[in-house]
Amino acid sequence: MRYHTPATFADAATIAASAQGVTRFLAGGTDVLVQLRAGSVLPDDLIDLKHIPEVHSITRTADGGWRIGVAVSGASLGANKDLVADWPGVVEGMELVGSTQVQGRATLTGNLCNGSPAADSVPGLIAAGATVTVTGPSGTRDVAVQDIPKGPGKTNLKAGEVISALTLPARGKNAGDAYLRFIPRTEMDIAVVGVAVSLRLDGDKVAEARVALGAVAPTVLLSDACAKAIVGTTLDAKALDALGAAASGECNPISDKRGTKEFRIEVAGVLARRAAKIAYDRAKGAKA
Repeated sequence: MRYHTPATFADAATIAASAQGVTRFLAGGTDVLVQLRAGSVLPDDLIDLKHIPEVHSITRTADGGWRIGVAVSGASLGANKDLVADWPGVVEGMELVGSTQVQGRATLTGNLCNGSPAADSVPGLIAAGATVTVTGPSGTRDVAVQDIPKGPGKTNLKAGEVISALTLPARGKNAGDAYLRFIPRTEMDIAVVGVAVSLRLDGDKVAEARVALGAVAPTVLLSDACAKAIVGTTLDAKALDALGAAASGECNPISDKRGTKEFRIEVAGVLARRAAKIAYDRAKGAKA
């Protein structure tokens, strides 16, 4: 195995583009190192991104959004009070990944690139309208987070490309988000269903909404039907029922040892209603 420590993302992309065989990037390492120890992945080239200066930073963008480095841990996200105030749903999704020890290393970008439809941080990012900057042999491009996953364990990144930053948009006023999941155990488990809701209010009415559903399809789903169910409403009982029905209707899950297809469909509707209510209350000023 060849171990690389590039000083820039351009260098990392150049190394990846010229590499032969299996290539892996190392940021937090909570997926790659487990795979290495298990022997399920044996990279020919391991490209360590932690030596690139900007990977550990959380900064405000010019328009009031957030730029998050690819090696920023879940623990660091939760410690940033301003980020938590803007995007509590994004942070709480990431804080559900693994144990306290794992939180010290696990990253949003790594969770995204692992390609799991049950990844806890991804629905919140998609509901937020987050984007990633992708660096490759031909330069950089910005991509919506929902366009990165391709299927279980797969992404749409091209050969030689690496995610070099993640950007959350400006939160704006009268807005809130939330993420909820169902797991068989009380903690440290994989989501059977996960739902994230982000919305903005005009008075008491929902003016904008984005709803993302996790673990109910090969990739996390951004549901237009769910958004349409609540936009223009005061999120009353009728709107919540319509949201629940839309969420269940969007699902195309599998049955496995953690839950049947029918169970996942039902739970998606329940969690969508609950997450929307939390997001609505936060938009009205309730503390996260």
